[in-house]
Amino acid sequence: MSRHDIADEQWGVIEPLIPKQKPGPGRKRSHDRHTLNGILFVLKTGCTREDVPRACGSPATCWRRFRHWAADGTWEQIWRVLLSQLDAQGKLEWTRAFLDGSFVPAKKGDLGSAKRRSAKAAR
Repeated sequence: MSRHDIADEQWGVIEPLIPKQKPGPGRKRSHDRHTLNGILFVLKTGCTREDVPRACGSPATCWRRFRHWAADGTWEQIWRVLLSQLDAQGKLEWTRAFLDGSFVPAKKGDLGSAKRRSAKAAR
């Protein structure tokens, strides 16, 4: 296990939440734990996906799986389970928690409070 690998205890919590490969023809997909380690490596270090260590598998696989898990709600499910475990262990201080939605784009990409600039004003 390298310093970037997810611990066995953490994997034991996360593994059941990862969607399983659908049975059928084709090659077996790369191990989810290795792929997750690659995704977390990119998120922790800020490197490009091409810099993912080979022990984590293909950078393209890490990227595809990251996008798939985002689209199907896997990341949110993992977040909720881990958050509830931390809460049950008394490791969260809810009086100090807050929600910041400033990173969430407005519907249809339009910021209602933003001032519009015309092309003429930009000159």
